[in-house]
Amino acid sequence: MQGTIDGFSYGAVTPVAAFLMACLGAALGLRCTTRSLRTERSFKAGWLALGATSIGSGIWTMHFIAMIGFSVEGVPISYDKPITFASLAVAIGMVAIGIFIVGYRGATRMAMVTGGTITGLGVATMHYLGMAGMRLEGQFEYETFTVALSVVIAVVAATTALWAAVSIHGFLPSLGASVVMGVAVSGMHYTGMAGLSVHLHPGALADPASADGRAASLLPLMIGPGCFLILAAVVVMFDPLMVMGTPDWDDPRAMNGAGRPPGIPAERQIPRFGTHADPASFHSRPRDPAPPGEW
Repeated sequence: MQGTIDGFSYGAVTPVAAFLMACLGAALGLRCTTRSLRTERSFKAGWLALGATSIGSGIWTMHFIAMIGFSVEGVPISYDKPITFASLAVAIGMVAIGIFIVGYRGATRMAMVTGGTITGLGVATMHYLGMAGMRLEGQFEYETFTVALSVVIAVVAATTALWAAVSIHGFLPSLGASVVMGVAVSGMHYTGMAGLSVHLHPGALADPASADGRAASLLPLMIGPGCFLILAAVVVMFDPLMVMGTPDWDDPRAMNGAGRPPGIPAERQIPRFGTHADPASFHSRPRDPAPPGEW
């Protein structure tokens, strides 16, 4: 028996909330990846790990917020917790591989293609592994073309986002890249869901309260990743370099009016005249006249 699927049981609430969560995770992850390119190697791995966990948590939370709005008419839905959390681990792990490749190799073509492909496959794997953790009195079937299209969307979105992270600087461009990635990840999710059909078992029992039970079972699972995203946002917001950006020392507007970069005290500046640090200036300055008899 064919089940009746509704992917928007709560109207536009779940798609909008899922999109915003995807944008938040992408924005934090891309900013952390950009930050890793401006720091010493000892801190690079930490920023890349924070970025990968932010993107993975954002995508995973987006998926299950969207799944709150998914229902099969009259059929209760539950989730297998080990498989559900395994999908979170896969998302973070594969995104981390892609981000670390780009973070350490830079914006080379090979790094972009390899990192973007692995990250995109991680997004798609998370989606379909999360779907495999659903439990209901029926069986899922997918259209091959739709599944392939959703994977392509995920790979292209991830590659574009990683390229933006290492190639585009500034808050607004990064924000635009995160919105693009949020649209693409949400599009990947709903594209995959469009190719889904459910065949119910003959003895499937109807449960009018299945929607309430579905939301109650999913919301507690998202508390941990949601709190992590809030914590990551606090770290990014209070990092001085992320807020102020990197000044251009060659730009006179970046100086503080005293001929030195802001934040560096005057006594630490290299003397301009009469030292071995600047011998050319020593020979170019006018010399005091010598005392009589010493010509």
